[in-house]
Amino acid sequence: MRHTFIASVLAASLAIAGTSHAQTADPAALAQQALDALDAGHYAQVEQLFGPQMAAAVPADKLQAIWESLPAQMGNAKGREQAQVSAQGDTHFVQIPLHFEKAELVAKFAIDASGKIVGFLIQPAQSTSPAPAVAADANFSERDFSVGDGERALPGTLAMPKGNGPFPAVVLVHGSGPQDRDETIGPNKPFLDIARTLAAQGIAVLRYDKRTKARPQDFAGGNFGVDDETTNDAVIAVDALRKTDDIDPKRIFVLGHSQGGMLAPRIAAVSGHVAGLILMAAPTRPLLDILIEQNRRLAALNDGKIDDAERAAINAIIEQVRITRDPKTAATSPTVMGQPAGYWRSIEAVDAVSEAQQVKLPMLLLQGARDIQVVDADWQNWRDAFADDAEATFKLYPKLNHLGIAGEGEGSLAEYQQPGHVDAHLLTDVAAWVKQH
Repeated sequence: MRHTFIASVLAASLAIAGTSHAQTADPAALAQQALDALDAGHYAQVEQLFGPQMAAAVPADKLQAIWESLPAQMGNAKGREQAQVSAQGDTHFVQIPLHFEKAELVAKFAIDASGKIVGFLIQPAQSTSPAPAVAADANFSERDFSVGDGERALPGTLAMPKGNGPFPAVVLVHGSGPQDRDETIGPNKPFLDIARTLAAQGIAVLRYDKRTKARPQDFAGGNFGVDDETTNDAVIAVDALRKTDDIDPKRIFVLGHSQGGMLAPRIAAVSGHVAGLILMAAPTRPLLDILIEQNRRLAALNDGKIDDAERAAINAIIEQVRITRDPKTAATSPTVMGQPAGYWRSIEAVDAVSEAQQVKLPMLLLQGARDIQVVDADWQNWRDAFADDAEATFKLYPKLNHLGIAGEGEGSLAEYQQPGHVDAHLLTDVAAWVKQH
């Protein structure tokens, strides 16, 4: 969910199709028109933009429930910024930052060649602030590092300890969504924290921009799966590190966060050169089921109840999941969170526990007890599967959320907008485990 595997904001993921009524040569104008109508409460007008499939899933009353549920979580709306437009083939993608009292969000639209809106997503905005420079007296350095060759290569950063190698190394693998190399979520940069802390303790760390972030044009046409999005690039990253001076090629580990943790065993299996796995908030169950569960949980966090507006929003997601899983739905059809049905089906084919059992590698499993996205059910699945495995180490942190950042009380989406850093105890545990292997 960006993501990281971030839950959508109460059914903020809507795949919709338009009619000739709304066709326009300007994708940004169409996106602003849709938001203007939502702000004005003209939900029936917005419904006119829907194709038959989406009109059945999210008629005007449900659309109203979804839109009007946002202030309950994020506070009052405080305006929006200008649209940013990019293109993938014949599809235009429009991003419009939305300001709320408690959070910064971004509305994302996908608009096809005929001027129809085929995807609509609202999610927490990423921080635009760059990573701070490495201190001059730090015991590590950073340099640009390319994952892959040619025009398809992904830009990355290698944090390298100072001194004499060879050093053990870790490849960081993102959660869902188009993540940058720091896995930026609101003002937080968990991968930056992990990379620099481990590098300061003698462990090289490679982080890179995810393909969906760096090269969205590679996904034009909608015929892709989760291996195209994540697995293949992580395998290339491992191979590139093995050929890097001062890196120990026999001590390269994969740290996967959220969806990246779910895919880490597969990455190891395809690579054949991974020494161990670090799974941070890794799901074990189908992500589409977890998405529905997340939204139910988030709805209840406000007042302990699910009201009519929230129920309508959840039902809209359930309908989108049903459409996604329907074999009659074309693999390239945009569905949940605007992603093609075939992409979700490729994720549903991943059995993280079984694949981890097959690779038979040392594993460090990390879980925050305040995580509202990947929860105790997933944690217990890992515990049950590897309870008798001497090579599996489990660490549960009572105060940590999905990002590995400490907090108090119930977790919430708004918490991701509060600046923090990945917990020092978790990072100490990771460094010690890597050095032991």
